[in-house]
Amino acid sequence: MFGLALVVVSLGAFAGGHAKHADHAKADHAKQGAHAAHSPDIVDIAVSNGNFDTLVTAVQAAGLVETLKGEGPFTVFAPTDEAFAKLPSAALNALLADPKALANVLAYHVVPGKVLAADVVGLDTAGTVQGQSVDIAVKGGKVFVDGAQVVMTDVMAANGVIHVIDTVILPES
Repeated sequence: MFGLALVVVSLGAFAGGHAKHADHAKADHAKQGAHAAHSPDIVDIAVSNGNFDTLVTAVQAAGLVETLKGEGPFTVFAPTDEAFAKLPSAALNALLADPKALANVLAYHVVPGKVLAADVVGLDTAGTVQGQSVDIAVKGGKVFVDGAQVVMTDVMAANGVIHVIDTVILPES
């Protein structure tokens, strides 16, 4: 999906640079604009990825789908299914059964604004929409957010950016 966006942008730039192909450039630009209008948001990316099924279930159970499909921008530290599997099943089930507590935990994974990887490495902390701050550390060239390792960065969405983490981070009680 990201490759398609890159191809569309590249084709639009290439066609726009050649005057004798002005009609094609306009057509490519129109396609690019149509694609941008339908760019996937944070929720769409999580749903289509296949590694965030538990996160998607949690977002739905907490009633946060519309919020995370909203204008943003948001920076989401998104735990994978493997990250959720590290939680004891009883704790995960209790969390999924308590929408208020679940929303609190999920909001702790979201930072307002669009914070790219290049920005994250320069921070010691970041304030979350939950109200508390997450600690950010760089150790051995790897970035950690509250002890969770960032394993993929800068997954761009129409309404923000996703950084994938290997552990569910929990706010202080």
